[in-house]
Amino acid sequence: MRLSFYKRKEYLFDQPVSIIICAKNELDNLRNNLPIILSQDYSKFEVIVVNDQSNDSSSFYLDDLSKNNTNLKIVEIDEFVKHSLGKKFALTLGIKTAKYEHILLTDADCVPKSNDWIKKMTSNFYKADIVLGYGSYQKKKGILNKIIRFDCFNVAQQYLSFAIAGKTYMGVGRNLAYKKSLFFDNKGFASHVHIPSGDDDLFIQEIAYKKNVSIEILEDTHTISEVMDNWNDWFYQKRRHLSTSSLYKIKFKLLLAIYPLTQLLFILSVCSLILLNFDIIFILILIVFRLFFSYL
Repeated sequence: MRLSFYKRKEYLFDQPVSIIICAKNELDNLRNNLPIILSQDYSKFEVIVVNDQSNDSSSFYLDDLSKNNTNLKIVEIDEFVKHSLGKKFALTLGIKTAKYEHILLTDADCVPKSNDWIKKMTSNFYKADIVLGYGSYQKKKGILNKIIRFDCFNVAQQYLSFAIAGKTYMGVGRNLAYKKSLFFDNKGFASHVHIPSGDDDLFIQEIAYKKNVSIEILEDTHTISEVMDNWNDWFYQKRRHLSTSSLYKIKFKLLLAIYPLTQLLFILSVCSLILLNFDIIFILILIVFRLFFSYL
């Protein structure tokens, strides 16, 4: 309900912004998406690409592109550098390299939906230190694509609604912004650096409080990511994301359990009514009533 009736306010913000992208063997995505990010309609920004031990031709492409784009910075992580799994090490290097206080994060396989992505996302810095955006997936044919997009939307409904309620527990690294000083005041990812995931949920839980978070749901600020084409890849991604849930604060564990619990209880209740020979019209009215509010 909070999200359904959320009204966005327009603020003026013209401070310089550092965009950080971590990439590992993402040559095709960089070719497709980086020029679009570099052509954003914003007064002053830099784009930092952290090339994390790629063994494709990413380095050559990035070198060529940087010659014609003075606001593009490349950070190379050599093959002999040992670091933990995930992108936390690369992201930390990117944030350390950033020249500006305001950081905007996305992934190499993401493309902004409009040229106003930076402008609209960062306008929220006028009143907040953290901005949670929406990262969508490409629309394709097939049941798997529908499930992935529905799951993405459902997760977003929850974390955005919780943020409005002052109970921020996560964002998505595909579209997330915060102040550089917050990162260093918190000692970065030090408390969970040994876990591959957590840069956009465990970290956000550590730095967020009721009044320093804003959400951005305007369509022009969405990012679109490549979608997985097979079930195994999606299951692997979900398992990786869920690997951090055991470290969530108790209050978030309890609150996040309520939604699936109510879904389960509703299904069990409907089954019970059928077994008790209740009027089928009454049962159908209940189902339609619930679906109506879900779709609303």
